[in-house]
Amino acid sequence: MDDAAAGKCPVMHGGMTSSKSSVTSWWPNALNLDILHQHDTKTNPMGADFDYREAVKSLDFEAVKADVKALMTDSQDWWPADWGHYGGLMVRMAWHSAGSYRLSDGRGGGGTGNQRFAPLNSWPDNVSLDKARRLLWPVKKKYGNKLSWADLMILAGNMAYESMGLKTYGFAFGREDIWGPEKDIYWGGETEWLGRDRYESELEETLENPLAAVQMGLIYVNPEGVKGQPDPAKTALAVRETFKRMAMDDEETAALTAGGHTVGKAHGNGDASTLGPDPEAVGVEAQGFGWANSTGKGFGRDTVTSGIEGAWTSNPTTFDMGYFDMLLDHDWELTKSPAGANQWKPVDIDDIDMPPDVEDPSIKTMPMMTDADMAMKVDPIYRDIMERFRADPEYFKDTFARAWFKLTHRDMGPKTRYIGPDVPAEDLIWQDPVPAGPTGYDVDGLKTAIADSGLSVAELVSTAWDSARTYRGSDMRGGANGARIRLAPQKDWVANEPSRLQKVLSALEPLANKAGASLADTIVLAGGVGIEKAAKAAGVDVSVPFTPGRGDATDEMTDAESFDALEPLADGYRNYHVKKYEAAAMEMMVDRTQLLGLTAPEMTVLVGGMRALGTNHGGTRHGVFTDRAGALTNDFFVNLVDMSNRWEKRDDGLYNVIDRKSGNTRWTASLVDLTFGSNSILRAYSEVYAQDDNEAKFVKDFVAAWTKVMNADRFDVN
Repeated sequence: MDDAAAGKCPVMHGGMTSSKSSVTSWWPNALNLDILHQHDTKTNPMGADFDYREAVKSLDFEAVKADVKALMTDSQDWWPADWGHYGGLMVRMAWHSAGSYRLSDGRGGGGTGNQRFAPLNSWPDNVSLDKARRLLWPVKKKYGNKLSWADLMILAGNMAYESMGLKTYGFAFGREDIWGPEKDIYWGGETEWLGRDRYESELEETLENPLAAVQMGLIYVNPEGVKGQPDPAKTALAVRETFKRMAMDDEETAALTAGGHTVGKAHGNGDASTLGPDPEAVGVEAQGFGWANSTGKGFGRDTVTSGIEGAWTSNPTTFDMGYFDMLLDHDWELTKSPAGANQWKPVDIDDIDMPPDVEDPSIKTMPMMTDADMAMKVDPIYRDIMERFRADPEYFKDTFARAWFKLTHRDMGPKTRYIGPDVPAEDLIWQDPVPAGPTGYDVDGLKTAIADSGLSVAELVSTAWDSARTYRGSDMRGGANGARIRLAPQKDWVANEPSRLQKVLSALEPLANKAGASLADTIVLAGGVGIEKAAKAAGVDVSVPFTPGRGDATDEMTDAESFDALEPLADGYRNYHVKKYEAAAMEMMVDRTQLLGLTAPEMTVLVGGMRALGTNHGGTRHGVFTDRAGALTNDFFVNLVDMSNRWEKRDDGLYNVIDRKSGNTRWTASLVDLTFGSNSILRAYSEVYAQDDNEAKFVKDFVAAWTKVMNADRFDVN
């Protein structure tokens, strides 16, 4: 379902406005720009010269894998392993690290080691995962700077599966740690854990965008059923929707459910209400070791995490086909766990099929299924997939291994960013493959041909911007590389002005072919040509940096459906926004700015320059505060802060900029335009660029910010 149909603004709320603890808390509706400057280098203890992606290349990969595998069966007294094997715990940690990814904005996932910090480290769904990370500390300590927490947590899941008998599909290193909470991620507006105030109606499809989980503090769905009420058929709908929002189809969803629950167990043998505070809330004496359990020993068979109790299979430390036999060969009835959670138990089962107790293998325990498991049996689509998996074990194992690889690598970006000896050779469509582009062509000759093409500055710049603006640093998707702007679905996006786009592409493509360049390179180069012409018209000679080598993707390389999530519903840089979201225009712009990896000053200078170049969507004149449109001048800022003007809001939500003396309307403006004069921080930046001595600085800074956007997806040169 698209965001407009959902009736919700498709970006975070609350995270953009002032927090209660900030100095601006007196003004709760004030625009908060902090997310544009999070993870400042000052917070990074490694220093500016440290490059993790280079450091990890010198890691002894085989030694690390061997140490992590050995850890699986090295049970510790302070947190003993179930059945002497930490496999289930490590799989859950890796899964919950990667599983927070959502397709809508690419945020979440395991690519940053964010599970170490609030709120994820204290989510109800992550109870006891602090123990898993503490168990991994000796490995992290040993390999130090060459091994990030982000890589280690995902690797632990892979090694857990391998130690339990699964041949994994592969693994890539290269995830760089962050050093504090991710303020840019909106996890929901609820004010209490497990709140569910994120739906417009009872329909699962009305889940608020960009969210994917059904409740605050959960990774996917409530294992007890929708709203905690068991109903496998209804839960199946919730599972399908939430996994779809995490980029998984029905077969991948079924495979992940079966493969995830083939090993390990759920823990609910006690009173969940007696658990101590979460890691973020415990006293200093606990040293961040949360959820102290007062039931019995507090661990082992007395462990309480989800509140559901029991294993899914007869052999929970072996990756086998037992999940299908247990689920499909038994009738199930609703029951309660010792902690009071809703779960399902077999109506009748032989002792030989019952899983052993985690401490004493001579004791048999009752297996269980969650409501989400029962959904795999009740829903006809999932049931058919489960039957096919059981009939072909090798197909199931391969499907699961691939789905697990996708789950744990989806947010890493293209395969060119993968590091290590276990990177699969196969190109997968969800990796957005792009072939290498030519580099030996005559760049200057192509620039001349573009300049003589008859295309306007606005057409050249707008097309290059539209091609590059899809990039999002959250999961390294989108961008100009691949020239996917000429393919479905991007060529038909309203935000890309299809008729103008086709005109420009039709003019540039033959020039690219004649020069032996890719169209992707030609589009970006054309934007630079337009900027150079505009700067010259403003009296400044400038050369826009350009590095060739982009390739052109094909339809066969493009997962068109998944690219729908990248469609801009608003773009303040080109003064475009869907009317339904007009009130959130600046929030949506800040959101896009953060995904592009830009700072607030870079956002400011780009907006001012784009307005001067006349690149507004549809050719509107809102914010074009100049009589020299098409020249790269600082006129937007000069006239924005000029007190010879006054500003008047219109009934249609736009604004008139009126000359105080004559009373005549000089220009019109959008909410985005005037925010750069009304917000105190943005006004300070605007005043810098309005100064008489900063005309050249404005052009220089604009070119630098522009080049940053054009090269955001050039992982080969960045």
